[in-house]
Amino acid sequence: MSTNSEPSWTAPDAPAAYPPASGASPDAVRSKGRRSRAHREPGYGQAPKAASGSSYPGTGPLPSSSELRREAQRTAEIAARTTSPEEDVERARALLKRVTSTFSERVVGQQRLRVALVSCLIAGGHVLLESVPGLAKTTAAQTLAAAVSGSFRRIQCTPDLMPNDIVGTQILNSSTGEMTTQLGPVHANIVLLDEINRSSAKTQSAMLEAMQERQTSIGGVVYPLPHPFMVLATQNPIEEEGTYVLPEAQMDRFLMKEVLSYPKPAEEADVLDRISSGSFDRPITTRPISTDDVEWLQGAVERVYVDPVIKQYIVALINTSRGGGPRPVTGIERHVRVGASPRGGIALMKVAQAVALQAGRTYVTPDDVSILRHSVLRHRLVLTYDALADGVAPETIIDAVFSAVPTP
Repeated sequence: MSTNSEPSWTAPDAPAAYPPASGASPDAVRSKGRRSRAHREPGYGQAPKAASGSSYPGTGPLPSSSELRREAQRTAEIAARTTSPEEDVERARALLKRVTSTFSERVVGQQRLRVALVSCLIAGGHVLLESVPGLAKTTAAQTLAAAVSGSFRRIQCTPDLMPNDIVGTQILNSSTGEMTTQLGPVHANIVLLDEINRSSAKTQSAMLEAMQERQTSIGGVVYPLPHPFMVLATQNPIEEEGTYVLPEAQMDRFLMKEVLSYPKPAEEADVLDRISSGSFDRPITTRPISTDDVEWLQGAVERVYVDPVIKQYIVALINTSRGGGPRPVTGIERHVRVGASPRGGIALMKVAQAVALQAGRTYVTPDDVSILRHSVLRHRLVLTYDALADGVAPETIIDAVFSAVPTP
């Protein structure tokens, strides 16, 4: 795979020439001045009215010379605000650096967790975290919300938790006799679902529906969720009593599943030092980015170029996980009952685009596809009973799939 592929950053249309060429209508002039959708700059409105003069048939009144000069100046100002791909990369690097700095002030170590959370946020997905208690999952979620100036809500899942407790409900106002809507805690930028496997299947379905549709319905009225919106769900792999296992179809809705490990001894010593010095209690010094910056980053991720060869590479990986592909893995059918779905291929591409942007590139390489392969695919493979009995880890199968498919 050559890294000289042209990125798909769309250059803005050239400003329309003023005054218009002979025979050109004001509508044609205005259409040339429109910006691309990625920059979300409004096009021109209705043609300005001329102080005097006739109009061509079907075109409306001609603009005056002074109005044409103002329009030309406005078009030049819009063109001056247009940034090149290199400038977009520099802006993304500066924004992500502030997020990383904020994260390092509150969370010690856990670099893979930071990369997974940031990648998931700018890719517009949700993440499932699995670990034993005490590995800073809640702290990481709170820090991420603080880093992007977003609202944060934590929902402790229990067996008696009802969908209305998450989504919201209507309450009768006794003084007016009318029903008032009370929005639930899901209406926040960053939502932490702690121990999601302890809630009932009905509550899990309500939450996952909100994650997919990014809206809630209360009393027949639809309430959109804020932008950006991200769910961090956690589950404890040790305790199984009184839990409801997430079905594979619902787990597939998560963009990534990150399995946290214990910190290194030096990192644990750093935690103790920070607690002793009280640094965790001090305010965060790094200036957070805004939610508008997050939406800009999400748009920048979508503009990262993915070559057709990379797309074919992703398709080959997904098909190989199902027992097919250009070079099938021998004996994979004994360990994998259901391979990754097409949603898995979409997730691989989105995460690769997010990784490429964090690396300061406007195009995806094969390494971007593989760097978070475990997080993207581990919860999308349904293992056989033989694999579970033999203790075969999903990560082992994923590595075998990536080793079998030729890298472009």
